[in-house]
Amino acid sequence: MAARKLTILHSNDLHGDFFPRTLDDIKAGKTGYPDSMPKGFVRKDGKYPADFEIGGLSRLSGYVKKVREENENVIYLIAGDNFRGSIIDEEYLGLSTIELVNLLGPDATTIGNHEVDYGIAHLLFLEKCARFPIINADLFVTLTNTRLFTPYINLEVNGSRILVIGILTDEVIASTKQEKVIGSFIDIEQAAKEVGIICDNYRTTSTDLTILLTHVGLEKDKELASLLDPDWGVDLIIGGHSHTFMMKPEVVNGVPIVQAGTGSGQIGRFDIEYEQGAKGISSYKWNMLPVNSLTAPTDPVMDALIDEYRTQTDAKYRRVVTTFKRALTHPSRIEETELGNLYADLLQNDSSFDVMFMGTGAIRKKELGPVVEYQDMLENTPFDDPLWMVKVTGSQLERMLLHIFRDEAWEGHTEFYNFSQGFRVVYSKKEKAIKELSLNGDPIRGADQLLIAMQAYHFNNFTDFMGVPIEEVAENMRPRVISSSVNSIVEEYFMTNHGLDSHVEGRITILD
Repeated sequence: MAARKLTILHSNDLHGDFFPRTLDDIKAGKTGYPDSMPKGFVRKDGKYPADFEIGGLSRLSGYVKKVREENENVIYLIAGDNFRGSIIDEEYLGLSTIELVNLLGPDATTIGNHEVDYGIAHLLFLEKCARFPIINADLFVTLTNTRLFTPYINLEVNGSRILVIGILTDEVIASTKQEKVIGSFIDIEQAAKEVGIICDNYRTTSTDLTILLTHVGLEKDKELASLLDPDWGVDLIIGGHSHTFMMKPEVVNGVPIVQAGTGSGQIGRFDIEYEQGAKGISSYKWNMLPVNSLTAPTDPVMDALIDEYRTQTDAKYRRVVTTFKRALTHPSRIEETELGNLYADLLQNDSSFDVMFMGTGAIRKKELGPVVEYQDMLENTPFDDPLWMVKVTGSQLERMLLHIFRDEAWEGHTEFYNFSQGFRVVYSKKEKAIKELSLNGDPIRGADQLLIAMQAYHFNNFTDFMGVPIEEVAENMRPRVISSSVNSIVEEYFMTNHGLDSHVEGRITILD
């Protein structure tokens, strides 16, 4: 039987990256790419055509349409987290994003952790507005064990059947903790078991290829692949969540694993050959390819829809709320940063607590300022939830920090924090020990008691994120809400303080 060809395009973690980076952005280093990206993505000599642009939904849509026109058998998959990152998304609570993704026309998407940011009920409403399949095998109603979404889809491609299964585990869906009627897989082992059940029950004799469309991060994808029984017939894992820019697939247990960074400036592409009925891939080539004005045309329909949304939001959100002395940065989620310190300090300023634990993942921009508009402010800290205060002893605080700084943290897969002014911690990776812990120059001792604050997302997951049972901490003092809106505090501080500055001061020192 002659070999059949299939092209699979895939994106993940678009996060509201609707607009292209212009030449001015690129010259300022705002490409959206890590520094390690090879030639073809970023020109090392800095020489670009005057009208050069990177990414944007219009060009991403243009690339997908171009490939579909040039090739006979093409499918396009999105591995979660289309939401957040843009004021257009927030203003319309994701409905605008659904309409834009409708124009992208994916053959299937799966759910990322940020798809539930507006609540499960709202996500179910948005699903009704989607003209593309949203698949997920593991979100269910706990009382009845009923799945919330279709777990898989069999895509018909020129007489072939491609089975795609959507996977999201409980490890990356902490924002649903308050929705007690909703459950999900606890860990990767349970996810792998569910894949086996679906493959055994729904992978018919006529299924040619099986793809896992996941949103668990590259390391968890590798763990998942290692647990797959070859008899289940899983051919590929296309993932998201960890924002990993890959130049070649990771292959574990014979299964290629890929993802395509984050944003709209690149796209993953498989070119596959297989024999129908032979169960498996004969050969494949995978690349992550740049999406820019040299590689992709624009989509005028997408341009028109985005411009319509932008006109509405600009009128409401394009006002200056503050200025910084210079642009402040947040280059990494696993270190002390300028923006992390700024936000921790302004939330702790004139407060009733001693230390602010500012979740580094709550800060979404790598750079902000020197002019900060209301839109910039909301896009940078989109998770506007209440602020909680708890009382901890010095001993409990040390246990919390040891948990936060555990080995997994340095891979970027756990929650990490920046701390407000006056707090200092020195941690030894080699000894796995806290070498110094102080507040305003005074050592923090085991019996000392401190009031710490954190956003509701972190409080709701306190036991998991801090490594100390919330019930134990609650014995010191009943936890309480001290502000109903973090962004209300941020906006008021910005409006009354200008020329702000912040520096990395050694509040967090990691040895070894």
